[in-house]
This record gives sequence, C-alpha cells and structure tokens, in this order.
Amino acid sequence: MIPGITSKLSESTVASATSITAKSDVVRVAGTTQIDTIIPNFGGGFGGFLILVPTAGSVILGTGGNILVGITAVINRGVHLNYVRSLGKWVINSGV
Repeated sequence: MIPGITSKLSESTVASATSITAKSDVVRVAGTTQIDTIIPNFGGGFGGFLILVPTAGSVILGTGGNILVGITAVINRGVHLNYVRSLGKWVINSGV
C-alpha cells in the first residue's frame, strides 16, 4: 500500500480445507473445514499480507501448519494475516 494512492486488492474464493493456497490478497473461504496451512502465492520468500473472509460459517485457523496462533474466524468478518518470512508462519493481526 502506498500512502495517497488507491490500493487495489485481488480477490478469489477457495473451499476450506486443511491446506489452502492464497492466490490473491483477499481470499473468501467457502466451507467450515479447519485450516492449518496457508500456502502463500508469493512462495514465502518474503513477507506479505492476506485477508481471509469466511463466507459459509465460522472457520478455525489451527496451528498444525504455518499459522502461528490459531483463532476461530467468524463468518463475513475479515481476518488480516501477515506472513513473517523469518518465522515461516502467518501471524494473525487481531485484537482477539
């Protein structure tokens, strides 16, 4: 994001699964299967961000893969995540 410039985010929809691939900046998640691993579209060679939006019900983001701290993502509420390359994990940007 560049201050003073409108940022354009790409968007896609994926079915919830134990492992999903984030192919855009905003990922709408259809389904309620727990997600433990989010494969970054950029390969994980550097940091990045992602917004997950569950669309069919609450989705648990578990810690069995590359998510540092898990939460339950609530339907129609965006969960902002940052990929920290040095950790190799997604960090949830949430006050919850």
